[in-house]
Amino acid sequence: MTGALDGVKIIDMSAVIAGPMATQILGDQGAEVIKIENPGMGDMARWLGPQSNGLGAMFAAVNRNKRSIALNLKNADGKAILLALIKTADVLVENYRPGTMERLGLTYDALKAINPGLIYVAMSGFGQDGPYAKRRVYDPVVQAVSGFADSQADPQTGEPHLIQSIVCDKVAALTVAQAITAALFARTKTGIGQFIEFNLLAAALAFVWPDIMYNETFLDEGVVQMPEFSRFYDIMRTQDGFVTVIVISDDEFADFARAAGKPDLAKDPRFANVFLRLQNAEALKSEMKTLMAQFPTADIVKRLEAEDVPHARVLKRDDVPGDPQVKHLGLIVESTHPKAGRMRDVRPAVVFADTPSTIRRPAPMLGQHTDEVLRELGKSAADLAALRASGAVA
Repeated sequence: MTGALDGVKIIDMSAVIAGPMATQILGDQGAEVIKIENPGMGDMARWLGPQSNGLGAMFAAVNRNKRSIALNLKNADGKAILLALIKTADVLVENYRPGTMERLGLTYDALKAINPGLIYVAMSGFGQDGPYAKRRVYDPVVQAVSGFADSQADPQTGEPHLIQSIVCDKVAALTVAQAITAALFARTKTGIGQFIEFNLLAAALAFVWPDIMYNETFLDEGVVQMPEFSRFYDIMRTQDGFVTVIVISDDEFADFARAAGKPDLAKDPRFANVFLRLQNAEALKSEMKTLMAQFPTADIVKRLEAEDVPHARVLKRDDVPGDPQVKHLGLIVESTHPKAGRMRDVRPAVVFADTPSTIRRPAPMLGQHTDEVLRELGKSAADLAALRASGAVA
């Protein structure tokens, strides 16, 4: 069986995380992805994180199911190769700073002239125009502007903190992958491609809005403001570890009180319903933390499980691969990379019954498939030698 996107060809000119992760998702789903990289350093993500024989862990995590071609787009012959690839492509994804593709003569208008069916995705940090458009952007910058950092502020001091993950990049990847499949579906009805403008700030704001920004939603007078939704939950210390618990409904709160050995807590007038519990969230968490600290982790987890309370033991990162649910679902797979050796990866998250996503090839080394791709374009051995001599490819 083939993947859902079998037959779709994607030219991936993006780098680091957001674009590459999006195209990897589509590659997992069967699309052919050709990654365009600059000769020399290539995608900067190649050099981020642990290294194994020239392969970086961060790069490997978001670039499987792709072929890499090292192409110098400032060279006329290199640009001609890109245009030849685009003529037969379904999707182009780029995340250069605004204005770069224009300087290269690779605008959507220029490319749709040679391929009217092309779906052209222009990714940026803050959009193609506006007061921030020209800024160099990484994930923490978007966290600061979108409200993510403020949402992590210390409750006592108000000092903001960054989420210790490049969450805006990864939210962007998921959003872009869905947008591309929507555009591909639209093309089945219209027969023509389209330009997709996408920026990380827009994706981040859409992501934070339902909970982090819910006090910014209603604008008329008389609105009852509430403490942040995150006040409902926290990490709680046990005698020998940490557990997280979230109880929202009245039944869940009563279940927690029984599990923690203090059923009368559910009758406390400060916590009589969901609105009061949220308004008195700090007092409630103080009560809950005091109770949780009395139990060994294994004991309280067993009691919470018996009462069907939403909870989980907080795992250390190196414990995650051995977690029984992770193992049961087969979420982490092991393989042997031809250069980097044995490695772990996460399987495609979505399970398709009839068009399965698969890991068909590991993350490529820089320019690993240059010759292969060029031969598919009809280039001879002599052509390849000449292109290398001119600096068009590597």
